Amino acid sequence: MDTVYAVLKMLGCLGMFLYGMSLMSGGLQKLAGNSLRSFLASMTSNRVKCVITGIVVTALVQSSTATTLMLVSFVNAGLLALANAIGVIMGANIGTTVTAWLFALSFDGSFSLGAIAIPMMFFAFLFMSLKRTKYKNFGEFIMGFGFLFLGLSTLKDTAYPILSQPAVQSFLAPLTNFGFGSIVLFMIIGACMTLMLQSSAATMSLTMLLVSVGVIPFEMAAAMVLGENIGTTITSNIAASVANVSAKRTARAHMLFNVFGVIWVLCLFRPFLKLIGIIVEALGFANPMTTDFAGHEEELAATLPYCVATLHTLFNLINTLILIWFIPLIEKIVKRLVPSPKGEEEVFKLKFIHGGPVGIPELSINEAQQEIVHFGEVCYEGYALIRDAVNEQDPDKFEEIAKQLNKYEEITDKMEFEIASYLNEISRDEISNESAEKLKSMYKIIGEMESLGDSGDAIGRLLKRKWAHKKVFDEDMLKRLNRMIDIVDVAYQVMIENLRNKHLTQIANAVDAECNINECRNNLREEHINNIEGDNYDYTSGVYYIDLVSELEKIGDFIINVSESKLKMVTKRQ
Repeated sequence: MDTVYAVLKMLGCLGMFLYGMSLMSGGLQKLAGNSLRSFLASMTSNRVKCVITGIVVTALVQSSTATTLMLVSFVNAGLLALANAIGVIMGANIGTTVTAWLFALSFDGSFSLGAIAIPMMFFAFLFMSLKRTKYKNFGEFIMGFGFLFLGLSTLKDTAYPILSQPAVQSFLAPLTNFGFGSIVLFMIIGACMTLMLQSSAATMSLTMLLVSVGVIPFEMAAAMVLGENIGTTITSNIAASVANVSAKRTARAHMLFNVFGVIWVLCLFRPFLKLIGIIVEALGFANPMTTDFAGHEEELAATLPYCVATLHTLFNLINTLILIWFIPLIEKIVKRLVPSPKGEEEVFKLKFIHGGPVGIPELSINEAQQEIVHFGEVCYEGYALIRDAVNEQDPDKFEEIAKQLNKYEEITDKMEFEIASYLNEISRDEISNESAEKLKSMYKIIGEMESLGDSGDAIGRLLKRKWAHKKVFDEDMLKRLNRMIDIVDVAYQVMIENLRNKHLTQIANAVDAECNINECRNNLREEHINNIEGDNYDYTSGVYYIDLVSELEKIGDFIINVSESKLKMVTKRQ
């Protein structure tokens, strides 16, 4: 019963550790969402800056997996180019070694994580009790650190008695006697543990526990570290599996980086471990490759965690120094691994939001904004069909165009629904008043865009009735209609320009475009009345003609509403 309780206690400590890491990472990302985005944008102008950015961000969030998932989101949202993201990934792998060194310090007693965890949690509670969201997020960040440190400290104290039992050691000892096969086996174990725990840092701490107690030799711990570097890439690839092409490429680049490192280390496994021993010895510790630790178990327990941390650091440093010069080549490789989709079907799919919000409201909102721009572009493509439908003289060709207009109406319905569902998910999280106002404006925008799709389909149905009644527009009618279609086209372009403008301060261009549409409509109405009175064209054809003018004017109303909502969204933020 005591053993069962000890195992459950160890699992509880592991859960506390993982919860702390999740809480800390989430708190920091919510605290610095916009700042983090600006930091990434300003610090990725060259390869060295990209690597430094990855180091800094990962050192703060204490998780290369979290950084990589953020990168997938940034690339998915169009905030980062693929080449820059690859450089940040390299830095993220170096940044995660900071966590390994914190663990190593705690194992030899020179730095007690548990001693500072409880005071941190008290101050975290004070911050979380404050009303301002910024302070609450900071408190969450500190509370996460407290849980992480406390979980690691108690995990170490709880696991030592369990792992020191002869039964555990006798179970694992035979697994280390297969030569290179044992290295591969422990690599697989490390990768599987990382995948299950969703944290290479947690697996690293368990690896240090196993090697410091003497359950596994240093060579097998090194193999587990290599496996952890493979396992951590699986999480990002799973996250990117439902994202766009660029995000998938980012995840593949992470995988290529770590797989390449594992391959060259395996080829030079013994020399590499000897190099680790020399470095650790230079740091004042015993060399695990040459020292006989018989009777010196305490020295072993203090030395081996530093060996594991050194191996992890050197692996990522050398890997980065080698591959930083080949970022363009890696980019080409991942583009081959994940080719761009062929055909037009990709245009009709969401490009920037898939699989639910990323857990960071600021990033999720930015992805939604990018998707709304894409939504506007799809609406504009559908509008181009209206010109074709109005001017087409062949009934069979017109039927094909009408089907396409109906298809675009279905597409806009689907896009509105999916974006709205995404916004609903964001609103369920704790968001600021500013973010809530943004969401309101975004709901308004996608509603107006869905109406644009409806208008296209309505025009298609109106023209179908014209064809059914065997009515035609004469040359003067077509000339006037094309004039209004051109004016509405300009308004469409202005709308998309405003949607893309992240610092929109005024919409005079949209107001001018709307005035031009209304003026054109008024002129066409007056001309229509004069032509009807003068019996210049068939009355029924004239009815279809003026109805079409009214539908085009409605499109102009929806377009100006989009720009007005975008302006409101930006000014609320400022």
